[in-house]
Amino acid sequence: MNKVKFNFSKTKEKYLKFLKTQEGVGEPFKDKAGQFKNFYIPISEIIFKNFLKSNKKTRIIGLAGGQGSGKSTISKVLQIILKEKFNLKTTIFSIDDFYKTYKERKKMSKKISSLFLTRGVPGTHDHKLLHKCLKNLKKKSFQKILIPQFDKSNDDRYKKKKWIEVKSKPDIVIFEGWCVGAMPQKKKDLEKPINDLERLEDTNMIWRKTTNQEIKYNYKKLFDSIDLLIFLKIPSFKYVYKWRLLQEKKLKKKSKGKKIMSNTEVKKFIMYYERITKNMLQKLSKKSNILINIDTKHRFKSIKFN
Repeated sequence: MNKVKFNFSKTKEKYLKFLKTQEGVGEPFKDKAGQFKNFYIPISEIIFKNFLKSNKKTRIIGLAGGQGSGKSTISKVLQIILKEKFNLKTTIFSIDDFYKTYKERKKMSKKISSLFLTRGVPGTHDHKLLHKCLKNLKKKSFQKILIPQFDKSNDDRYKKKKWIEVKSKPDIVIFEGWCVGAMPQKKKDLEKPINDLERLEDTNMIWRKTTNQEIKYNYKKLFDSIDLLIFLKIPSFKYVYKWRLLQEKKLKKKSKGKKIMSNTEVKKFIMYYERITKNMLQKLSKKSNILINIDTKHRFKSIKFN
């Protein structure tokens, strides 16, 4: 199944062709050849070795990183290499596609805290549906499954007819998301507000505490199913704002006529992500299996295998 002669130049050509499709908005990718050889190939080899060690069972690869760090692009590149070099079938999905519906979040916002109306933090995902999907993807007796899709421009889940159907058992599942692998904080660390959102709109700390509890229990179950965790470490949280703006430009291009966030709205939106992102920058550097440091120009700077 995996004994396929590796055509380096053909794989590289497919990689470059894909990157070209991603360069419509923002800066072009730098040092494409170097990133391919020094980062993507070694990471793909580690994933393949992990697959072999498991007696060719489906492997869940967690890919975490702040908003705009390049998770979607990196997932697609790994999928290309895993197919061309190792003949592995890869399924990709994001934790973002498992956001609760607008109606469900509205209910949460009335019952617990108004801040839960905004998608993003743990608690705003349908963790039960996600757990079921991960479990089914790893089953020996595989049956086709549906993976939900979320429309960020409408802030709601697509109807089932637009969900992605996984018809055959994948070898590799890349499960990507900004909070994948997040760890809870100690109660005392929640007390001091980290930004204006927490200071003015979470005065009773209900939102922070609930989110932290979600990470500690419901999300831990999800993250325990990950076989290999890759963490994209951004230089600092301020780059989340810069790169999130770039994402909005891309979204605007794709979703003509649909609502896109303004710069001010983006600034407030990322405050919801700040606490968890900063905690991940601190903790996942040691916990992840593969740590990739990203520089200020959005390029891979260094790689460490833990």
